[in-house]
Amino acid sequence: MSEYLASRLRGFGTTIFAEMSALAAATGSINLGQGFPDEDGPDAVKRAAVEAIERGCNQYPPGIGVAELRRAVARHQQRFYGLTYDPDTEVLVTAGATEAIAAALLALCEPGDEVVTFEPYYDSYAACVALACAGRRVVQLRPPDYAFDPDELRAAVTPRTRLVLLNSPHNPTGKVFTREELQVVADVCLEHDLLAVTDEVYEHLVYDGEHVPLATLPGMRDRTVTISSGGKTFSFTGWKVGWVCAPPGLVAAVRTTKQFLTYVSGGPFQYAIAVGLDLGDDYYASFLAGMRERRDRLCAGLADAGFEVFVPQGTYFVTTDIRPLGERDGLAFCRALPHRCGVVAVPNVVFYDDEAAGAPLVRWACCKRPEVLDEAVTRLKAAARG
Repeated sequence: MSEYLASRLRGFGTTIFAEMSALAAATGSINLGQGFPDEDGPDAVKRAAVEAIERGCNQYPPGIGVAELRRAVARHQQRFYGLTYDPDTEVLVTAGATEAIAAALLALCEPGDEVVTFEPYYDSYAACVALACAGRRVVQLRPPDYAFDPDELRAAVTPRTRLVLLNSPHNPTGKVFTREELQVVADVCLEHDLLAVTDEVYEHLVYDGEHVPLATLPGMRDRTVTISSGGKTFSFTGWKVGWVCAPPGLVAAVRTTKQFLTYVSGGPFQYAIAVGLDLGDDYYASFLAGMRERRDRLCAGLADAGFEVFVPQGTYFVTTDIRPLGERDGLAFCRALPHRCGVVAVPNVVFYDDEAAGAPLVRWACCKRPEVLDEAVTRLKAAARG
Protein backbone atom coordinates (compact mmCIF):
# COMPACT_ATOMS: atom_id res chain seq x y z
CA MET A 1 0.00 0.00 0.00
CA SER A 2 1.47 3.35 -1.03
CA GLU A 3 1.94 5.93 1.69
CA TYR A 4 0.88 8.51 -0.88
CA LEU A 5 -2.62 7.08 -1.38
CA ALA A 6 -5.47 9.21 -0.07
CA SER A 7 -6.90 7.85 3.16
CA ARG A 8 -10.34 7.28 1.69
CA LEU A 9 -8.86 4.71 -0.72
CA ARG A 10 -6.64 2.87 1.71
CA GLY A 11 -7.77 -0.70 1.83
CA PHE A 12 -8.39 -0.72 -1.93
CA GLY A 13 -5.31 -2.37 -3.33
CA THR A 14 -5.00 -4.35 -6.55
CA THR A 15 -8.41 -5.75 -7.48
CA ILE A 16 -9.00 -9.43 -6.86
CA PHE A 17 -9.59 -9.86 -10.61
CA ALA A 18 -6.16 -8.52 -11.48
CA GLU A 19 -4.56 -10.66 -8.76
CA MET A 20 -6.23 -13.88 -9.83
CA SER A 21 -5.76 -13.29 -13.57
CA ALA A 22 -2.06 -12.64 -12.93
CA LEU A 23 -1.93 -15.88 -10.96
CA ALA A 24 -3.63 -17.69 -13.84
CA ALA A 25 -1.03 -16.35 -16.28
CA ALA A 26 1.89 -17.17 -13.98
CA THR A 27 0.77 -20.76 -13.44
CA GLY A 28 -0.76 -21.48 -16.86
CA SER A 29 -4.10 -22.15 -15.19
CA ILE A 30 -7.59 -22.15 -16.61
CA ASN A 31 -9.03 -18.77 -15.65
CA LEU A 32 -12.57 -19.13 -14.34
CA GLY A 33 -12.02 -16.08 -12.16
CA GLN A 34 -12.35 -12.91 -14.23
CA GLY A 35 -15.61 -12.58 -16.13
CA PHE A 36 -14.62 -12.38 -19.76
CA PRO A 37 -15.50 -14.81 -22.58
CA ASP A 38 -12.82 -16.70 -24.46
CA GLU A 39 -14.56 -16.22 -27.82
CA ASP A 40 -15.43 -13.08 -29.75
CA GLY A 41 -18.99 -11.93 -30.24
CA PRO A 42 -21.00 -11.52 -33.45
CA ASP A 43 -19.12 -11.08 -36.70
CA ALA A 44 -21.53 -8.32 -37.75
CA VAL A 45 -20.52 -6.26 -34.72
CA LYS A 46 -16.82 -6.93 -35.26
CA ARG A 47 -17.08 -5.96 -38.93
CA ALA A 48 -18.86 -2.75 -37.97
CA ALA A 49 -15.90 -1.77 -35.77
CA VAL A 50 -13.43 -2.45 -38.58
CA GLU A 51 -15.56 -0.48 -41.03
CA ALA A 52 -15.78 2.46 -38.62
CA ILE A 53 -12.00 2.48 -38.25
CA GLU A 54 -11.49 2.29 -42.00
CA ARG A 55 -13.86 5.15 -42.74
CA GLY A 56 -12.00 7.39 -40.34
CA CYS A 57 -14.10 7.37 -37.16
CA ASN A 58 -10.94 7.52 -35.09
CA GLN A 59 -10.95 10.98 -33.52
CA TYR A 60 -12.83 12.24 -30.47
CA PRO A 61 -16.51 11.33 -30.64
CA PRO A 62 -19.06 13.78 -29.20
CA GLY A 63 -18.88 14.10 -25.44
CA ILE A 64 -22.31 12.49 -24.99
CA GLY A 65 -21.49 9.69 -27.45
CA VAL A 66 -22.05 9.19 -31.16
CA ALA A 67 -25.63 9.80 -32.27
CA GLU A 68 -25.93 6.35 -33.84
CA LEU A 69 -25.27 4.64 -30.51
CA ARG A 70 -27.46 6.98 -28.48
CA ARG A 71 -30.34 6.34 -30.86
CA ALA A 72 -29.69 2.59 -30.75
CA VAL A 73 -29.74 2.63 -26.93
CA ALA A 74 -33.05 4.49 -26.98
CA ARG A 75 -34.51 1.96 -29.45
CA HIS A 76 -33.23 -0.90 -27.26
CA GLN A 77 -34.89 0.46 -24.12
CA GLN A 78 -38.19 0.87 -25.97
CA ARG A 79 -37.97 -2.51 -27.71
CA PHE A 80 -37.22 -4.62 -24.66
CA TYR A 81 -38.80 -2.68 -21.78
CA GLY A 82 -41.20 -0.09 -23.18
CA LEU A 83 -39.05 2.71 -21.73
CA THR A 84 -38.88 5.88 -23.81
CA TYR A 85 -35.71 7.99 -23.66
CA ASP A 86 -34.72 10.99 -25.75
CA PRO A 87 -31.37 10.04 -27.31
CA ASP A 88 -30.22 13.67 -27.28
CA THR A 89 -30.97 14.55 -23.65
CA GLU A 90 -31.54 11.26 -21.77
CA VAL A 91 -28.74 8.97 -23.02
CA LEU A 92 -25.03 9.31 -22.24
CA VAL A 93 -22.26 7.03 -23.54
CA THR A 94 -19.51 6.10 -21.06
CA ALA A 95 -16.27 4.12 -20.88
CA GLY A 96 -18.07 0.98 -19.83
CA ALA A 97 -20.48 0.59 -16.94
CA THR A 98 -17.68 0.96 -14.39
CA GLU A 99 -17.10 4.58 -15.39
CA ALA A 100 -20.85 5.20 -15.48
CA ILE A 101 -21.19 4.02 -11.88
CA ALA A 102 -18.23 6.11 -10.74
CA ALA A 103 -19.47 9.20 -12.55
CA ALA A 104 -22.98 8.77 -11.16
CA LEU A 105 -21.82 8.45 -7.56
CA LEU A 106 -19.35 11.33 -7.87
CA ALA A 107 -22.03 13.50 -9.45
CA LEU A 108 -24.89 12.71 -7.12
CA CYS A 109 -23.30 12.34 -3.67
CA GLU A 110 -22.12 15.07 -1.35
CA PRO A 111 -19.38 14.23 1.18
CA GLY A 112 -21.04 12.45 4.09
CA ASP A 113 -24.01 11.15 2.08
CA GLU A 114 -24.76 7.44 2.29
CA VAL A 115 -25.27 4.85 -0.43
CA VAL A 116 -27.33 1.73 0.25
CA THR A 117 -26.33 -1.34 -1.71
CA PHE A 118 -26.61 -5.12 -1.44
CA GLU A 119 -23.80 -7.43 -0.40
CA PRO A 120 -22.03 -9.24 -1.84
CA TYR A 121 -21.34 -6.31 -4.15
CA TYR A 122 -19.11 -5.88 -7.18
CA ASP A 123 -15.84 -4.56 -5.81
CA SER A 124 -15.84 -1.24 -7.66
CA TYR A 125 -18.99 -0.17 -5.79
CA ALA A 126 -17.18 0.21 -2.49
CA ALA A 127 -14.31 2.07 -4.15
CA CYS A 128 -16.66 4.43 -6.00
CA VAL A 129 -18.55 5.21 -2.80
CA ALA A 130 -15.21 6.02 -1.15
CA LEU A 131 -14.15 8.19 -4.09
CA ALA A 132 -17.36 10.17 -3.61
CA CYS A 133 -16.50 10.64 0.09
CA ALA A 134 -19.78 8.92 0.91
CA GLY A 135 -20.65 6.17 3.38
CA ARG A 136 -21.68 2.63 2.50
CA ARG A 137 -24.69 0.86 4.01
CA VAL A 138 -25.22 -2.76 3.02
CA VAL A 139 -28.15 -5.15 2.99
CA GLN A 140 -27.16 -8.80 2.80
CA LEU A 141 -28.33 -11.25 0.15
CA ARG A 142 -28.32 -14.72 1.71
CA PRO A 143 -27.91 -18.08 -0.05
CA PRO A 144 -29.23 -20.33 -1.32
CA ASP A 145 -31.72 -18.03 -3.12
CA TYR A 146 -30.00 -14.78 -2.13
CA ALA A 147 -33.17 -13.20 -0.83
CA PHE A 148 -33.03 -10.08 1.34
CA ASP A 149 -35.04 -8.99 4.35
CA PRO A 150 -37.16 -5.92 3.46
CA ASP A 151 -36.90 -4.75 7.05
CA GLU A 152 -33.11 -4.74 6.77
CA LEU A 153 -33.38 -2.56 3.68
CA ARG A 154 -35.65 -0.11 5.47
CA ALA A 155 -33.33 -0.07 8.49
CA ALA A 156 -30.33 0.70 6.29
CA VAL A 157 -31.85 4.04 5.26
CA THR A 158 -30.93 7.01 7.44
CA PRO A 159 -31.43 10.78 7.08
CA ARG A 160 -28.05 10.85 5.31
CA THR A 161 -29.01 8.32 2.63
CA ARG A 162 -28.81 9.76 -0.89
CA LEU A 163 -29.36 6.79 -3.17
CA VAL A 164 -29.73 3.04 -3.60
CA LEU A 165 -27.20 1.25 -5.82
CA LEU A 166 -28.78 -1.89 -7.26
CA ASN A 167 -27.26 -4.59 -9.48
CA SER A 168 -29.64 -6.99 -11.23
CA PRO A 169 -28.87 -9.49 -12.67
CA HIS A 170 -26.46 -9.56 -9.78
CA ASN A 171 -22.71 -10.12 -9.77
CA PRO A 172 -21.36 -12.21 -8.05
CA THR A 173 -24.41 -14.25 -6.99
CA GLY A 174 -26.30 -14.56 -10.28
CA LYS A 175 -29.49 -13.44 -8.53
CA VAL A 176 -32.22 -11.81 -10.61
CA PHE A 177 -34.33 -9.53 -8.43
CA THR A 178 -38.02 -10.32 -8.76
CA ARG A 179 -40.62 -7.70 -9.55
CA GLU A 180 -41.85 -8.00 -5.96
CA GLU A 181 -38.36 -7.38 -4.56
CA LEU A 182 -37.86 -4.44 -6.87
CA GLN A 183 -41.16 -3.00 -5.68
CA VAL A 184 -39.80 -3.06 -2.12
CA VAL A 185 -36.75 -1.12 -3.33
CA ALA A 186 -38.98 1.32 -5.21
CA ASP A 187 -41.21 1.84 -2.19
CA VAL A 188 -38.20 2.70 -0.05
CA CYS A 189 -36.90 5.14 -2.67
CA LEU A 190 -40.26 6.84 -2.99
CA GLU A 191 -40.90 7.00 0.75
CA HIS A 192 -37.51 8.59 1.48
CA ASP A 193 -37.12 10.57 -1.76
CA LEU A 194 -34.01 8.62 -2.77
CA LEU A 195 -32.37 8.31 -6.15
CA ALA A 196 -31.53 4.91 -7.61
CA VAL A 197 -28.52 3.88 -9.68
CA THR A 198 -28.97 0.50 -11.37
CA ASP A 199 -26.25 -1.64 -12.90
CA GLU A 200 -27.95 -3.83 -15.52
CA VAL A 201 -25.00 -5.03 -17.62
CA TYR A 202 -26.22 -8.66 -17.52
CA GLU A 203 -29.73 -7.73 -18.66
CA HIS A 204 -29.65 -10.21 -21.56
CA LEU A 205 -28.25 -13.06 -19.48
CA VAL A 206 -31.31 -14.16 -17.49
CA TYR A 207 -31.79 -17.93 -17.44
CA ASP A 208 -34.64 -18.13 -14.95
CA GLY A 209 -37.20 -15.39 -14.35
CA GLU A 210 -37.13 -12.04 -16.17
CA HIS A 211 -35.12 -8.86 -16.09
CA VAL A 212 -37.25 -5.97 -14.86
CA PRO A 213 -35.55 -2.56 -14.97
CA LEU A 214 -36.26 -0.62 -11.78
CA ALA A 215 -37.10 2.39 -13.95
CA THR A 216 -40.21 0.60 -15.27
CA LEU A 217 -41.88 0.61 -11.84
CA PRO A 218 -44.35 3.41 -11.08
CA GLY A 219 -42.64 6.58 -9.93
CA MET A 220 -39.11 5.33 -10.60
CA ARG A 221 -38.22 6.48 -14.12
CA ASP A 222 -37.67 10.06 -13.02
CA ARG A 223 -35.38 9.14 -10.12
CA THR A 224 -33.38 6.26 -11.65
CA VAL A 225 -30.01 6.29 -13.43
CA THR A 226 -30.06 3.10 -15.51
CA ILE A 227 -26.63 1.80 -16.54
CA SER A 228 -25.67 -0.93 -18.98
CA SER A 229 -23.00 -1.75 -21.54
CA GLY A 230 -22.26 -3.74 -24.66
CA GLY A 231 -19.38 -5.79 -23.26
CA LYS A 232 -21.37 -8.62 -21.70
CA THR A 233 -24.20 -8.73 -24.25
CA PHE A 234 -21.91 -8.93 -27.27
CA SER A 235 -18.80 -10.57 -25.74
CA PHE A 236 -16.49 -7.62 -26.43
CA THR A 237 -15.60 -6.75 -22.86
CA GLY A 238 -12.37 -4.97 -23.83
CA TRP A 239 -14.17 -2.33 -25.88
CA LYS A 240 -15.56 -0.68 -22.73
CA VAL A 241 -18.66 0.91 -24.24
CA GLY A 242 -21.37 1.65 -21.69
CA TRP A 243 -24.27 4.04 -21.29
CA VAL A 244 -26.55 5.86 -18.91
CA CYS A 245 -30.30 6.36 -19.40
CA ALA A 246 -32.00 8.87 -17.12
CA PRO A 247 -34.06 12.08 -17.11
CA PRO A 248 -32.24 15.14 -18.52
CA GLY A 249 -31.27 16.60 -15.14
CA LEU A 250 -29.67 13.37 -13.95
CA VAL A 251 -27.91 12.80 -17.28
CA ALA A 252 -26.54 16.35 -17.14
CA ALA A 253 -25.18 15.76 -13.66
CA VAL A 254 -23.48 12.49 -14.62
CA ARG A 255 -22.16 14.02 -17.86
CA THR A 256 -20.59 16.91 -15.97
CA THR A 257 -18.52 14.44 -13.93
CA LYS A 258 -17.88 11.96 -16.74
CA GLN A 259 -16.34 14.62 -18.99
CA PHE A 260 -13.51 15.09 -16.49
CA LEU A 261 -12.83 11.36 -16.14
CA THR A 262 -12.33 10.06 -19.68
CA TYR A 263 -14.14 12.81 -21.60
CA VAL A 264 -14.73 10.30 -24.42
CA SER A 265 -13.59 6.81 -25.40
CA GLY A 266 -13.99 3.98 -27.89
CA GLY A 267 -15.02 6.06 -30.91
CA PRO A 268 -15.21 3.34 -33.60
CA PHE A 269 -16.49 0.78 -31.13
CA GLN A 270 -19.50 2.96 -30.37
CA TYR A 271 -20.69 2.55 -33.97
CA ALA A 272 -20.21 -1.21 -33.69
CA ILE A 273 -22.19 -1.57 -30.46
CA ALA A 274 -25.00 0.40 -32.12
CA VAL A 275 -25.13 -2.33 -34.76
CA GLY A 276 -25.22 -4.97 -32.03
CA LEU A 277 -28.14 -3.40 -30.19
CA ASP A 278 -30.22 -3.58 -33.37
CA LEU A 279 -29.53 -7.28 -33.98
CA GLY A 280 -32.61 -9.45 -34.33
CA ASP A 281 -34.27 -11.49 -31.61
CA ASP A 282 -32.57 -14.61 -32.97
CA TYR A 283 -29.19 -13.31 -31.83
CA TYR A 284 -30.36 -12.56 -28.30
CA ALA A 285 -32.09 -15.95 -28.03
CA SER A 286 -29.10 -17.94 -29.29
CA PHE A 287 -26.67 -16.00 -27.11
CA LEU A 288 -28.76 -16.76 -24.03
CA ALA A 289 -29.24 -20.42 -24.95
CA GLY A 290 -25.52 -20.92 -25.44
CA MET A 291 -24.65 -19.34 -22.13
CA ARG A 292 -27.39 -21.27 -20.31
CA GLU A 293 -25.87 -24.51 -21.58
CA ARG A 294 -22.49 -23.45 -20.21
CA ARG A 295 -24.03 -22.49 -16.87
CA ASP A 296 -25.66 -25.90 -16.59
CA ARG A 297 -22.46 -27.65 -17.65
CA LEU A 298 -20.33 -25.90 -15.05
CA CYS A 299 -22.91 -26.24 -12.27
CA ALA A 300 -23.17 -29.98 -12.84
CA GLY A 301 -19.40 -30.36 -12.92
CA LEU A 302 -18.84 -28.37 -9.75
CA ALA A 303 -21.48 -30.40 -7.95
CA ASP A 304 -19.77 -33.62 -9.12
CA ALA A 305 -16.48 -32.25 -7.76
CA GLY A 306 -18.06 -31.95 -4.31
CA PHE A 307 -19.01 -28.28 -4.05
CA GLU A 308 -22.37 -27.02 -2.86
CA VAL A 309 -23.60 -25.11 -5.90
CA PHE A 310 -26.00 -22.16 -5.84
CA VAL A 311 -27.38 -22.27 -9.38
CA PRO A 312 -27.48 -18.70 -10.76
CA GLN A 313 -30.57 -17.21 -12.37
CA GLY A 314 -28.41 -14.98 -14.57
CA THR A 315 -24.94 -13.52 -15.32
CA TYR A 316 -21.64 -15.25 -16.13
CA PHE A 317 -21.12 -16.55 -12.61
CA VAL A 318 -21.70 -19.57 -10.38
CA THR A 319 -21.20 -19.35 -6.62
CA THR A 320 -20.23 -22.41 -4.57
CA ASP A 321 -19.73 -23.20 -0.91
CA ILE A 322 -16.40 -24.93 -0.27
CA ARG A 323 -17.28 -26.32 3.16
CA PRO A 324 -18.38 -29.74 1.80
CA LEU A 325 -14.73 -30.14 0.72
CA GLY A 326 -13.53 -29.49 4.25
CA GLU A 327 -12.45 -25.94 3.40
CA ARG A 328 -13.59 -22.71 5.06
CA ASP A 329 -11.28 -19.96 3.84
CA GLY A 330 -12.22 -19.04 0.27
CA LEU A 331 -9.34 -16.60 -0.17
CA ALA A 332 -6.72 -19.17 0.84
CA PHE A 333 -8.50 -21.82 -1.24
CA CYS A 334 -8.43 -19.64 -4.38
CA ARG A 335 -4.82 -18.65 -3.92
CA ALA A 336 -3.77 -22.28 -3.55
CA LEU A 337 -6.00 -23.76 -6.25
CA PRO A 338 -3.87 -22.80 -9.29
CA HIS A 339 -0.88 -24.56 -7.76
CA ARG A 340 -2.96 -27.58 -6.75
CA CYS A 341 -4.75 -28.21 -10.04
CA GLY A 342 -4.34 -25.35 -12.50
CA VAL A 343 -7.72 -23.64 -12.09
CA VAL A 344 -8.44 -20.08 -10.99
CA ALA A 345 -11.59 -18.85 -9.23
CA VAL A 346 -12.44 -15.73 -7.19
CA PRO A 347 -13.13 -15.67 -3.43
CA ASN A 348 -16.44 -13.98 -2.66
CA VAL A 349 -15.19 -12.63 0.66
CA VAL A 350 -13.79 -9.59 -1.16
CA PHE A 351 -17.36 -8.61 -2.06
CA TYR A 352 -18.58 -8.56 1.55
CA ASP A 353 -18.43 -6.21 4.52
CA ASP A 354 -19.49 -9.24 6.58
CA GLU A 355 -16.36 -11.30 5.96
CA ALA A 356 -17.63 -14.28 7.93
CA ALA A 357 -20.63 -14.59 5.60
CA GLY A 358 -18.46 -14.49 2.49
CA ALA A 359 -15.52 -16.55 3.72
CA PRO A 360 -16.56 -20.02 2.47
CA LEU A 361 -17.96 -18.86 -0.89
CA VAL A 362 -16.16 -18.96 -4.24
CA ARG A 363 -17.22 -17.58 -7.63
CA TRP A 364 -16.58 -19.29 -10.98
CA ALA A 365 -17.11 -17.87 -14.49
CA CYS A 366 -19.08 -20.05 -16.89
CA CYS A 367 -18.51 -17.82 -19.97
CA LYS A 368 -15.83 -20.09 -21.42
CA ARG A 369 -15.86 -22.65 -24.23
CA PRO A 370 -17.46 -25.97 -23.21
CA GLU A 371 -14.21 -27.87 -23.60
CA VAL A 372 -12.47 -25.39 -21.28
CA LEU A 373 -15.17 -25.83 -18.64
CA ASP A 374 -14.89 -29.61 -18.96
CA GLU A 375 -11.12 -29.54 -18.51
CA ALA A 376 -11.44 -27.29 -15.47
CA VAL A 377 -13.93 -29.68 -13.89
CA THR A 378 -11.67 -32.65 -14.65
CA ARG A 379 -8.81 -30.91 -12.84
CA LEU A 380 -11.00 -29.99 -9.87
CA LYS A 381 -12.25 -33.57 -9.53
CA ALA A 382 -8.68 -34.87 -9.59
CA ALA A 383 -7.69 -32.39 -6.89
CA ALA A 384 -10.68 -33.40 -4.76
CA ARG A 385 -9.71 -37.06 -5.05
CA GLY A 386 -6.10 -36.23 -4.22
